[in-house]
Amino acid sequence: MSLPQNFRLHHVGYAAREIGPVAAMYVARFGYAAVTGIIHDPLQTALVQFLQLAGQATYLEVVAPDGPESKLAGAVKRGGPLNHLCYATRELEAAILHLESTGMKLISDPKPAVAFAGRRICWLMGQDMLPIELVELQHQDEACVPGV
Repeated sequence: MSLPQNFRLHHVGYAAREIGPVAAMYVARFGYAAVTGIIHDPLQTALVQFLQLAGQATYLEVVAPDGPESKLAGAVKRGGPLNHLCYATRELEAAILHLESTGMKLISDPKPAVAFAGRRICWLMGQDMLPIELVELQHQDEACVPGV
């Protein structure tokens, strides 16, 4: 299977117990700006906020559990702030098939995401155990700004 030519790194996911202190640290330390407020995504059982450096196309997503039963609660307890990498792609199903052909497993079927104005996302996992999120672009040149 040929490699889809439209993968692009969209964001790096940073897991935190609370968004506010981590976002403030990255704003103060590196000059990030918040591009969204805190967004609640009940399907992902998460709270998220996107930060971005001026002039950059890639985001930092600070993600926190929305309660003790959240899918993220265990990840936050286990430690390690790197939570996932997200790639934007125009051809979601083709990207899934390609990644599965490289040994990755689909762990969450495509579904609409609140943080991306209903664009579909899905999750895959490979042998390295780092979750990979895919977000579907509506058109190839789309910026896919979170919250819009």
